[in-house]
Amino acid sequence: MEFQNYTGQTVEDALTQASVMLGVTSDHIEYEVIEKGSTGFLGLGSKDAVIRARVKSADEKVLEDAPLAEKNDIYPSAEIQETAPKKVHHKKEISEEDIELAKNTASEFLHGLFENMNLEVKESFVFDEAEGILNIDLEGPEMGIIIGKRGQTLDSVQYLTNLAVNRKTDSYIRIKMDTEDYRSRREDTLVNLARNVAYKVKKTRRPVALESMNPYERRVIHSALSEDPEVVTHSEGEEPYRHVVVTLK
Repeated sequence: MEFQNYTGQTVEDALTQASVMLGVTSDHIEYEVIEKGSTGFLGLGSKDAVIRARVKSADEKVLEDAPLAEKNDIYPSAEIQETAPKKVHHKKEISEEDIELAKNTASEFLHGLFENMNLEVKESFVFDEAEGILNIDLEGPEMGIIIGKRGQTLDSVQYLTNLAVNRKTDSYIRIKMDTEDYRSRREDTLVNLARNVAYKVKKTRRPVALESMNPYERRVIHSALSEDPEVVTHSEGEEPYRHVVVTLK
């Protein structure tokens, strides 16, 4: 993985930004300081800190090395789900102690993260006992920053929180994070996109390749067109540039 530049008011803020965007905790990042940053005089002439950072070479495949169930919980892959043999899952009952520990750990982690990012964010927690999921909803005046481009920052924060929580709990607890109903709105957008692309494919009789998407978003596209009798979908490319292609049957 190549080095990329990250900025923040301080070196610590820049490192936090790198952690969020790279989807790993800071101990998995190697970096060098390009500009330490300065506050200037009375706020004038201030400069952001700049670092060059990347995931440590030994940790580049941290997601690939994680257990399959954990990876699918973070980004459920349609391709994996379609090809993997069906298994009977016996859910382990999650104790009240683990649920409270998960909430407290997530709250502490997110408070520190958002404080370093200079963001005012309120978290609310609802545990889904049937699915073993801790749903976290975020509220604040600058949620666009948390969501990021096509939800990439929100996904990264969710992943980091998932790591922080499950390093302390005995039972595996899935973390799902949302803000301003973004997940639902994004899914509606993707479903409409899928239907419009399918119409174009039928009209032109030519395949259409969509923009690169994460596994969850590709899964939405696959699912939206799975019942269409005239088109078929498949994914091409390597992460993070893997994308869905829609073709005639």
